[in-house]
Amino acid sequence: MPAWVDEGYREYARRLPHECRLQLVEIPLGQRGRSASTQRAVSEEGKRMLAATGPRQLVIAMDVAGSSWSTGQLAERLASWLQDGRDVSLLIGGPDGLADACLERAELRWSLSALTLPHPLVRVLLAEQLYRAWTVIRHHPYHRA
Repeated sequence: MPAWVDEGYREYARRLPHECRLQLVEIPLGQRGRSASTQRAVSEEGKRMLAATGPRQLVIAMDVAGSSWSTGQLAERLASWLQDGRDVSLLIGGPDGLADACLERAELRWSLSALTLPHPLVRVLLAEQLYRAWTVIRHHPYHRA
């Protein structure tokens, strides 16, 4: 990823407290090319993503067809996730989306936007929105609505 992506992600992840810590796990892309099937690549990526999630984790698929949440709704969900005590895995697909197995495993599907976003921007946007939701819960002045 470009340096600005890593810097942006780290900045917001660093701001979150330990009980709401973000841990980025990058899954290598499946092989693509003239002789490689895109569907097979997505399936391989999905298997690796699911292998990186624990059996009790709350899995959320980042999916353009998912529900869009306001900042307030995200803050309510984040508060619920923190009380639930399970780790949360946010699955971000590769350039061709998420495998069907990932969508089936997900308890929730979340859409950041109906717009097509550059893949690297999604992790920065997610980290910022999670930080913003945490500041809403804690009545921190970062979020001014």
